[in-house]
Amino acid sequence: MSEDLVRNRKAWHDYHVLETWEAGIALHGTEVKSLRAGLGQLQDAYVDVTDGELWLKQAHISPYKFGTYANHDPLRARKLLLHKAEITKMTSKVVRKGLTIIPLAIYLNEKGMIKVKVALAEGKAHADKREALKQREQKREMERIRKGDRE
Repeated sequence: MSEDLVRNRKAWHDYHVLETWEAGIALHGTEVKSLRAGLGQLQDAYVDVTDGELWLKQAHISPYKFGTYANHDPLRARKLLLHKAEITKMTSKVVRKGLTIIPLAIYLNEKGMIKVKVALAEGKAHADKREALKQREQKREMERIRKGDRE
């Protein structure tokens, strides 16, 4: 079982997620401590391809409360660690089909390592977002009715 440290809840609302990967991430020690304390945010984060490498940008990891002069920059670009074949596969789809790569979550895996779940995604149209909201409301209403019948 993996434990989510940070989730990008807005990603599921704004994108159709097509394929996901687990990537390692290069972090400083104070960033690891901040993430374990739940002080991260992926709201405006995105993944950029530079010179055949993937970089997580605009992910906010708050400075560690007990850090010293060696504390990290909260918005620095962080390198994602994947196999070259996986990076090539992702970037070819992004270029050819007009897709994008987004971070979905930062979590601890079973071995205690911090990983990032990245996804190949396609943007949703405004009508698709409205339809998703309608379906969610209908589901909530059905749950209310179902719970009301049991009481």
